[in-house]
This record gives sequence, structure tokens and C-alpha cells, in this order.
Amino acid sequence: MTSLLLLISAIINIFIWLLIANAILSWLVAFNVINTNNQFVSTVGNFLYRITEPPLRPIRRVVPTMGGLDVSPVILILLLIFLRNLLFEYMPLSM
Repeated sequence: MTSLLLLISAIINIFIWLLIANAILSWLVAFNVINTNNQFVSTVGNFLYRITEPPLRPIRRVVPTMGGLDVSPVILILLLIFLRNLLFEYMPLSM
């Protein structure tokens, strides 16, 4: 059971980092620091969008953007951290 708990925790951590990477990439594209005409940037951006958009879409429907600022990734990251902590609270590691 401990291995499964650690695997779920690792998956949550990886997804949090993907959300952060997606937010940073969207800022870099918005401020014209990087160009989406570059094939590598386009591929990475498309991958991050396809991975992170399905869980962000329901949050975006409920929480509107505040002055052009999308807070849905922050809300999802906080929910994922809460879920991870809840898993460790109710299934403590036996060492």
C-alpha cells in the first residue's frame, strides 16, 4: 500500500510541475519572449495544453478571470496539494 501511495504522490507532483510549466510558457508566449512558430515550442505548448486543459476547464467555468489573470492553475495546484496531504493523513506510511 505504501508503494501505491508514493506513486500517487509522485504523479501529483509531476502534474503540479506540468501546470507550472504551462503557466510559465503561456506568459512567455504572451510577452513575445518565445515564438510559437518554432516547432519545438509549438510541440511543448501543445503537449502541455492537452495535459493540463481537461482538469482546468471545470475550474475556469466556475471561477472567472480576474482582470485578465487566470487563477485556475493556482486553484488546481492548491487542490492537488490538499489531496496529496489528505492521502498521507488517512493512509500513513508505515516505516
